[in-house]
Amino acid sequence: MLIDKFGRTIEYLRISVTDRCNFRCIYCENRGPFKKVPAGEILTYEEILEIVEVALELGVKRIRITGGEPLLRKDIEDLIKRLSSLEGLKDLSLTTNGYFLLEKAETLKRSGVRRLNVSLDTLSPTKFFHLTGGFNFQRVWQGLLKAEELGFSPIKINVVVIRGFNDEEILELAKLSLRYPWEIRFIEYMPVGKQSNWNEEKIVPLAEIKAQVESYLPLKPVTSFGGGPAKVFQWEGALGKIGFISPISEHFCSTCNRLRITAEGKLRACLFSDKEIDLREYLRDKKGSLKEAFSLALQIKPEVRNLKTTKRAMRTIGG
Repeated sequence: MLIDKFGRTIEYLRISVTDRCNFRCIYCENRGPFKKVPAGEILTYEEILEIVEVALELGVKRIRITGGEPLLRKDIEDLIKRLSSLEGLKDLSLTTNGYFLLEKAETLKRSGVRRLNVSLDTLSPTKFFHLTGGFNFQRVWQGLLKAEELGFSPIKINVVVIRGFNDEEILELAKLSLRYPWEIRFIEYMPVGKQSNWNEEKIVPLAEIKAQVESYLPLKPVTSFGGGPAKVFQWEGALGKIGFISPISEHFCSTCNRLRITAEGKLRACLFSDKEIDLREYLRDKKGSLKEAFSLALQIKPEVRNLKTTKRAMRTIGG
């Protein structure tokens, strides 16, 4: 089993399959040019499968495919199908911006994905256009409805709350849980990467977000499939749930059970730390065994996150 020096058991691996993303969201990085990882440096599907097989041997039970935008990676459904057939894997999920769901949801379901996390920070088409750098809200919304129709469950909606941008929509977004069996998850705005748009004044603390939601109806605590950092609640009679994730005001480091792998094969022990282990050295240069690499990751995993220690943009981490 993967147990770090603070006694935390690692059972969850997030794998970025690409650093590319069609959206240019203001909280991910600025709108200027960005340097893409050369294609030859990105992990191949065979390399990802080799890593996952070792991770499963070491006790990992859950895999999440992320990006950038993972649905931009060619033949991603083939990787998912191969992953879903691996013995010992208990849960395979995918995080997406939702833009390609309408055309890809059916194939994804057949390939083995059962649950989705979709980023959707506003219900305003105008704000959405501004946030994403010029993309259409309705296409994402129709993709969500298609995913529900096909039986993906649960569908979790990730909402990054930014003061002055979408904090007035908190209640409207939460009310989606009355009509749809989705989990609406509100996330505090995080200082990840060199973001020109981030500053502390734009953070809306968890307590303030939750107070807005409770101003409509009382919340009762409930469980959420897959666990994770969200504190999950439900309104009486609602079809869905409401979650709150507080990386800033109430960190959850003591229960962190995850490692991350970037698109170019860097094994990260913490979202907020740029201490990384290059798995390509183990895969391509035969530096040692992948089990040794995972063991090293346990040694560099910090007890508590430091918000000032990462310079990577979120799209390059697979956050």
